[in-house]
Amino acid sequence: MEGSSIKIRKWLLPLSWLYGLIVRLRNFLFDVGVLKSHTFSVPVIAVGNITVGGTGKTPHVEYLIRLLQDKTKVAVLSRGYKRKTRGYLLADDKTTASDIGDEPFQMKQKFPKACVAVCEKRVDGIEQLTHDDKRLDVVLLDDAFQHRYVKPGINILLVDYNRPIANDRLLPAGRLREPQSGKDRADIVIVTKCPNELKPMDYRVITKVMDLYPYQQLFFTTLRYEPMRPVFPDVAAPIGEDRQSLKGYAILMLTGIASPRQMQEYLQQQTGEEPVALTFPDHHFFKKKDIDSINRAFEALPSPRIITTTEKDAVRLSMLNGLSDDVRRHLYALPIRVEFMLDQKDLFNENIIGYVRKNSRNSILAKRKDDHESKDSHRPGDRPRTISFRNN
Repeated sequence: MEGSSIKIRKWLLPLSWLYGLIVRLRNFLFDVGVLKSHTFSVPVIAVGNITVGGTGKTPHVEYLIRLLQDKTKVAVLSRGYKRKTRGYLLADDKTTASDIGDEPFQMKQKFPKACVAVCEKRVDGIEQLTHDDKRLDVVLLDDAFQHRYVKPGINILLVDYNRPIANDRLLPAGRLREPQSGKDRADIVIVTKCPNELKPMDYRVITKVMDLYPYQQLFFTTLRYEPMRPVFPDVAAPIGEDRQSLKGYAILMLTGIASPRQMQEYLQQQTGEEPVALTFPDHHFFKKKDIDSINRAFEALPSPRIITTTEKDAVRLSMLNGLSDDVRRHLYALPIRVEFMLDQKDLFNENIIGYVRKNSRNSILAKRKDDHESKDSHRPGDRPRTISFRNN
C-alpha cells in the first residue's frame, strides 16, 4: 500500500495521545455497556472509515443501492454534513442540497426510488424511517462507523489504498479518528481506490498489513470513471461523441473533495497533459470570490477547453449564480463507479443479499427464501444458508 504520501505532524503527537485517551474511553464505555448500542428489527448496513478524508464512501453506498434497489425497499440515512437544516428530514422532489447536504442530494437524484433521509442522531433517524414506512427492507448508514449508538448487522470499513491506517496516527498529528484497533469492529474491510495494476504480491502484502481476524472479510475495489455528463445540459457544448474524447483539450479540474489525486491522474492519462487544478476544501460551498476565480481560471486556458468536476461538486455548482456563459457551456461532471477486484464481486454481493434475505420479511429476497424453504421443508437436515459474520 502507498504510504509515502502520509504526513505526520510530530509536534502534535502529545495532543494525539490525549485525543486517543478520550476515544479509547468512549469505546470502552460502549464495549462494557455503559453507553448503549441500539439494534433494530430492520436490517442495517453501516459504511464508514476511521480516517478523516475521502475513502470513497458515497460510491460504495451507491453500489449497495444498485445491488438492492430492484429487490428491496432501500433507505439511506446520513447526517447531512454541512446542510443548512437540523433534525430529521426525508428527501422529496422539492428537497435541495442545502436541505440535506450534497452527497445525500446526489444519491436522491441518481436513485429516486430510494428513501434518502438525514438526521444527526442515527437512532432517531432509523426509528423515524421505520415508523414512516413499514415496508422498508434495509437501511444503509452513510459514514457511521464511529456512530456506535447503532449496532449494524453488517459493519463495512473502508480503507484508502493511498493512506494505509498502519502508517497513520491519531488526530491531530495524523488523520485517524480512532486507534487502528477500531477496525476490529468491522465485518467487512474494503481497501478502496486501488490502482488497476496491483500484482498478486501486493494483495498478499496488504492482507498481511491489515492483520484481520478470521471473522472479517477483506475486499479490494477500484474506481472506474464513466462518460462525462454536462452540469448544465440545456446549454452544454459537445466534446466528442462519447464524452470521453479529451485529446487536445486543455482541462481545468475543479474539485472540492478530500482527495482529488486519482481524478487528476485519470485526466492526465486521458490527455497526456497535467490538468490545471483549482481545488477547494471538502464539501466547500462556493462564494462570489470562488466563482470569480473559476471564471478567470477557465478564461485563461487555451481553446479547446473544458472544466471537469466531481458529481458531488456538480450538485453545488449547479445552484450557483455568476458562472460565466462559457463556463456553464463547458462544465462537465465525471461520474465514478466502484468495481471489485480479484473476482470478489459475487462473494461480496452474496454476503449483502444473504444478510438482507435472512433478516427482512418484506422484500422479494425474503419471499424467495420462504418459497425455497416451503419447497424443501420435507427434506430432513436442510437449513437455510447463513453468512458467517459474528453478529449474525
